[in-house]
Amino acid sequence: MPRNTCFVLGVGLLLGFGLPLTIGADDTGLAHRGVTLSTLDGPGDVGQFTSVAMGADGLGLIAYHDVANRTLKVAHCSNRACSSATLTTLDDTGDVGQFTSVAIGADGLGLISYYASTNNRNLKVAHCSNRACSSATLTTLDDTGDIGQSTSVAIGADGLGLISYYDVINGNLKVAHCSNRACSSATLTTLDSAGDVGQDTSVTIGADGLGLISYYDAINGNLKVAHCSNRACTAATLTTLDSTGEVGQFTSVTIGADGLGLISYHDSTNHVLKVAHCSNRACTAATLTTLDRAGKVGQDTAVTLGADGLGLISYHDETNHTLKVAHCSNRACTAATLTTLDSAGEVGRDTSLTIGADRFGLISYYDATNGNLKVAHCSDILCVPDRRR
Repeated sequence: MPRNTCFVLGVGLLLGFGLPLTIGADDTGLAHRGVTLSTLDGPGDVGQFTSVAMGADGLGLIAYHDVANRTLKVAHCSNRACSSATLTTLDDTGDVGQFTSVAIGADGLGLISYYASTNNRNLKVAHCSNRACSSATLTTLDDTGDIGQSTSVAIGADGLGLISYYDVINGNLKVAHCSNRACSSATLTTLDSAGDVGQDTSVTIGADGLGLISYYDAINGNLKVAHCSNRACTAATLTTLDSTGEVGQFTSVTIGADGLGLISYHDSTNHVLKVAHCSNRACTAATLTTLDRAGKVGQDTAVTLGADGLGLISYHDETNHTLKVAHCSNRACTAATLTTLDSAGEVGRDTSLTIGADRFGLISYYDATNGNLKVAHCSDILCVPDRRR
C-alpha cells in the first residue's frame, strides 16, 4: 500500500460521547497503532472555531462554538487519545463562542478567549474553575464597538494571559494583557492600525519572553508579524514577511526548538500551504517555503512544536474536503511529509493542534458534513497512519 494512503480498519464501540475509528495497516494487513478519529459532540451543528490545549492533568481541553444553540462549549478529554469527553456549556448569554482560543494558565486552569456577536459584539474570556472546566468565570474584556474576532491567547512569561484579536470597526490589530490569572481585567493596546489589519491572528511567547503575533493584512494581502517590545505588549515592531500575491490568511505561529518563530499560513493566490521560518527572534525576516501545492490546500492551519523538535501542521484540503497534516523534515520546515488523516465527508475545518503527554499530536476540527466536533489522535510523532513497523 502506498505511503500516505488511509483506509478504514474498524469501528470501535461507542465510548461516552466519542465514536473512535482507527485507520492504517501495513502491507501484510496486520494493524498497527493507527490514527484514531473520534466524534466528541454531535449530531447537530457544533464544533466550529475549535481550539485545543493540553491540560495540567495530561488530557486535552477543547473550546468550540455550538452553532445551533449559539453557545461556547468545552470538551474535556477522558483519556489521552480523547476517544470520549465530558461536554460543558460555559456561556449561553446570546450568540457567543466564535473565534475561540484556549491556553492553560500558570494556575493549571484553562483560559479561553472568544467573540460574543450579540449586542455590542465583544471580546470575552472564560477562566475555568477546575481542570475539567465544568464551570468558569466569564468576563467581557473589550466592548469598544465590534471587536474581538480572530482571538488567540497565550500565557506570558509573567504568568498572565496575552490575547491578540481583531478590531472589526477600525480594522486594527489589538492585544489585551491580562491583569491577573483569571483575566478579570486587562490592559488594551492597538498594535497595528495601518489599514485593514489584524485578521486571523495567532500569538505565542518567544524565547525572549516576549509575544510574537502573526496576522493577515487584508488591505495589501500580506502576512505580517508583530514582535512585542515588552511583556504587556503595549508596543511592537511590525514586519511584513510575505507580500507575494494574496497571502497570510489562516495564520498560526509557534516557537521552534531553535528559539525562532515558525508560521503556517495560506497563499490564496496559488491555493497552497506555506510556512515562514523566522531568521531572528523579532522575526524581522524569514525563509518562506511552499509545503503543499496539491490542489487547493492550506486553509485553517495550526502549527505546534512536535516531541521530536520539528514542526507539525494541521490544515484543510479544500479540493478533497479532507484533514491533512504536514510533519516538517527540518527545523526551518523547508520540506515536510504530508498525510491525509480524515477523508470521511467535508472534514478538517477550523483545525487546532497540540502535543499530548504521550508525545503524539492531538487535533480538533469541524466535520461540516455532519455538523460534529471531531478529534484525531496521532499514533506516532510523525502522525503518519500507515508507517511500517
